[in-house]
Amino acid sequence: MSGTTTGRAAEETVTETSVPDAPARPGSFLARAAGGAAGLTVVAALLGLVRDQAIARLFGASHASDAFLIAWTVPEMAATLLIEDGMALLLVPAFSLALTRRAAGGHTPDPVRSLVADTLPRLFAALALAGGLLVWGAPWAVGVLAPGLDDPRLAVDCTRLTAVTVLTFGVTGYFSAALRAHGRFLAPAGVYIAYNIGIIGMTLALHSLWGVRAAAAGVAVGSLLMILTLLPTFVRLVPGRREPGRQGRKAARERGSALLSATVLAPVVLFVVSRQSQVFVERFLASSLPDGAISHLNYAQKVAQLPMVLSMMICTVTFPVVARAMAAGDGEGARRRVERDLALAGTVVLLGAATVLGCAPQIVEVLFQRGAFDAADTAATAGVMRVYALGLLGHTLVGALCRPFFSAGRPTWYPLGAMGVGLLVTIVAGLLLTGPFGVDGIAAANALGISTAALLMLLGLGSRAVAVRSGAVALSLARPAAAAAVAAAACRLATGLVPGAPAGLAAGCVVVPTAFLLTGLALRAPEAVHLLALIRQRFPHGR
Repeated sequence: MSGTTTGRAAEETVTETSVPDAPARPGSFLARAAGGAAGLTVVAALLGLVRDQAIARLFGASHASDAFLIAWTVPEMAATLLIEDGMALLLVPAFSLALTRRAAGGHTPDPVRSLVADTLPRLFAALALAGGLLVWGAPWAVGVLAPGLDDPRLAVDCTRLTAVTVLTFGVTGYFSAALRAHGRFLAPAGVYIAYNIGIIGMTLALHSLWGVRAAAAGVAVGSLLMILTLLPTFVRLVPGRREPGRQGRKAARERGSALLSATVLAPVVLFVVSRQSQVFVERFLASSLPDGAISHLNYAQKVAQLPMVLSMMICTVTFPVVARAMAAGDGEGARRRVERDLALAGTVVLLGAATVLGCAPQIVEVLFQRGAFDAADTAATAGVMRVYALGLLGHTLVGALCRPFFSAGRPTWYPLGAMGVGLLVTIVAGLLLTGPFGVDGIAAANALGISTAALLMLLGLGSRAVAVRSGAVALSLARPAAAAAVAAAACRLATGLVPGAPAGLAAGCVVVPTAFLLTGLALRAPEAVHLLALIRQRFPHGR
C-alpha cells in the first residue's frame, strides 16, 4: 500500500460500518474498543500467569497438578463453547439482527428484549441440567479423559468442583454476546480478570487445607465473579418491559426456537467441540507418559498461546460488524473486513510466535522455575513451547475464519468438516509421534492438525460464506511469516550471548520486534509499512 494511505493505518484496522444500536461512529471507535479490550486481555493474561505460577510453585509438575489439569478440561471446553466461540457465533449474529430490526422501528414487542426473554431461561435450565449430569458422571468423565491415571480420585473431586462452570460460563457467554452486539467490549474483556482473581485467592488461601482442590474451588468462585462483572451492564442495556401481548409472545417463541433449533446449533456446537477436542487428544496421550507430562503440556500451551489471545481480540471486536454487513447484504464490505482482520491478526501472532521460538527457556525460567518447579521442568516445558509455536498461526486462523462462516446466521457444516480432518491428523500424528518424541510429539501433532484445519477453512471460505481471496490472504501472511523466522533466529543468537534468564529475556524482547520490523520493511509487508508510517505520524522528524 502506498505511503499516501498509510496515515489512516490505525483507522484501517477497523470497519467503516458503525456498531449496531449505537450512533454513527468513526472507525477509530472500534480501534479504541480493540485497544481497550486488548489492554484488559493483557491484564487477564498476566493474572493467568500468576495463577499458573502459584499452581506450579505449590504443586510443581506432579500427580496433583495433573489431576487439577484434567478437571481444568471442563472450564477449558466450557469457555470455548460457551464464551469465546460457540455462544458468540450463535448469539452475536442473532443480537445484531435484533438490533437492526429495532433500529428499523415498527416492531412490537422490542426484538432484543423478546430474544432475551425467550432464550435465556431455556438456556439456563439446559445448562443447569448439563452441569448436574457432569457432577454425577465425573468418574466416567475422568476415565475417558485420562485412562492412564493410577489413582483418579483426586481428579474426580476436582472435576466435580469445576462442573459449575457449565452453567456459569453459559450465562457469562450469553451476557458477553449481548454486550458485544451492542458495541460494549470492555466488560466482556474484563471477565477473565475476575475469574483469575477468584482462582488465585482460593488457591493461596486454602491450599494448605484442601490441597489442589482449592484451585478447583477457585474455578467455581471465579466463574461466579464473571457473571457479577457483566450483570450491571447487561441489565442496563436490556431492561425489563411490560409483558408483550399474545401475538408478541408467539413471535418471540418462534424466533427463540429458530435460534436454538438443532439445525442452527449443531454445526456450531460440533465445530467448537471438535476444535477443543485437540486438548482431549493431548491429555489422553499424555496420561500414559510419566507424571508431569500433562502439566508440561499445559504450562507450555498457556504461555505459547498468549500471542493468539491478543491477536484474536481484533476479530472479536469486529465480529459484530461482519455479522451486520452480512445481514445487510454487504458482501464486499464483509470481504474487505475479513481479509484485513486475517492479515492483521496473523501478523500479531507471528510476532508473538517469534518471541516464543527465540526465548522459550528464558520465558519459562522467569515465570515458573521456583518451588516445586525445577530446571528439568523448565527444559521440558520450553521444548514443548517451541513446538506449539509452530501451530500458533493455524490456531489464530481457525479462530478468525470460523466467525465469517457463521456470520450469516444460517447453518453451515463446512467448518466442522475442516476441523474434523484436522482432528484426524492430530490423532494419527499423535499416535505416531508420542512414542518416539513424548510430549514434543504430542505438541507437533497439535500444530499439524490445526494448521491443516486452517488451510481447509481458508480455501473453503470464499465459495461458502465471504468471498475472500485466499491467494491474497496467503501472500499477506507469507511476508510476516518470513519476518518472524528471521526474528526468531536473531533472538536465539542474542539470548545465547546474554547470561541469565531475565537479561536474556529482556534482550530477546528488544531483538524480536526490531528484527521483525526491519525484515518486514525489507519485504514490503503492508503491516510493517503501516506501523512505520504510524510511528512517523506520531513522532514526526524534528519534533
